[in-house]
Amino acid sequence: MRAVSVLIAATLLAGPWAEPLAPQPPATNVVIVTIDGFRWQELFSGADQTLFKRGQNDEPGAAEKRFSRPTGEARRAALLPFFWNVIAAKGQVFGDPSRQSHAHVTNGLWFSYPGYSEMLAGVADPRVDSNDKVPNPNVTVLEWLNGRPGFRGRVAAFGTWDVLPFIVNVGRSRLPVGDDVRPVPLPKTDRQRAINDLAADLPPYWPGVPFDAPIMHAAIESLRTEKPRVLYVMLGETDEWAHEGRYDLYLDAAFRSDRFIGRLWDTLQSLPGYANRTSLLLTTDHGRGATNADWTDHGRKVPAAERTWMAVLGPGVGALGVREAVTVRTSQIAATIAMLVGEDFRSAFPAAAEPLPGIVRRD
Repeated sequence: MRAVSVLIAATLLAGPWAEPLAPQPPATNVVIVTIDGFRWQELFSGADQTLFKRGQNDEPGAAEKRFSRPTGEARRAALLPFFWNVIAAKGQVFGDPSRQSHAHVTNGLWFSYPGYSEMLAGVADPRVDSNDKVPNPNVTVLEWLNGRPGFRGRVAAFGTWDVLPFIVNVGRSRLPVGDDVRPVPLPKTDRQRAINDLAADLPPYWPGVPFDAPIMHAAIESLRTEKPRVLYVMLGETDEWAHEGRYDLYLDAAFRSDRFIGRLWDTLQSLPGYANRTSLLLTTDHGRGATNADWTDHGRKVPAAERTWMAVLGPGVGALGVREAVTVRTSQIAATIAMLVGEDFRSAFPAAAEPLPGIVRRD
């Protein structure tokens, strides 16, 4: 599968979204969201006018009308309103080249499984060199946290790709994973069963890759029922539509991902135990091509796909906005996830990369 991903550290804010109350205690939960194959170009500059396809009489289509604006800042806010009004305003964002900030994967392959493994295990492993359904030999931060005191049985993952169970090695980790067949792995409520029924009733448009909506609904419902302390959500439509060359639907999927994340945030702020005590981390597993000829693709032959982005929001995270003059790597995400809930992943796996710099306020 082609991937993008996203992580979010959550506790804040304004606009039309819920605003947590001060003062804020340290985070005790973390939510990670990835947006498969979503480019840094659209994240920081919004829709690219040159990638829209026009019909007869050179008339702009619906997506071009929705997302076109005169400046990059206006375009990105139109495409990702929650991200730019809340996350960037009260958290930190990495990977904007115009600020001499760079984010990248280090596995040299620039496609999904190696990207997700690097992200969740903290290291690029040359043994992970395909998207085949092979159990990950690496222990991910999700599996490790699930074995820590206070976290056992309170880690969950939901994903729009049938390789996710192999990435987190469910045979060894025993993590509950909602996937393309059953968004809710062990339904207990009528609402959870209805989510699974809806997923089964939707057309199987891509092999092994469901639409995002049932996965996000399943993840949100888990907050009310299972109450995980660590929640991972993998969204995938952006990557699928990009591979089909549908820039209009790629943008629409990104817009809906942003809306899903805003809804997730609102839910967190409405629930005791999560409100003001949850970090949100967003990222992607790889980038894409940078030209009109290759923006649809990624992988070994598309070097621009090395470039990614990351964002963090939450209790104690300084509101530095778009970070300047800093280079970060996808492999730093695993230790960051653990650090946000007061754990040290590198104490168990010293080869893992260090956490992202400067995201925890010390005052």
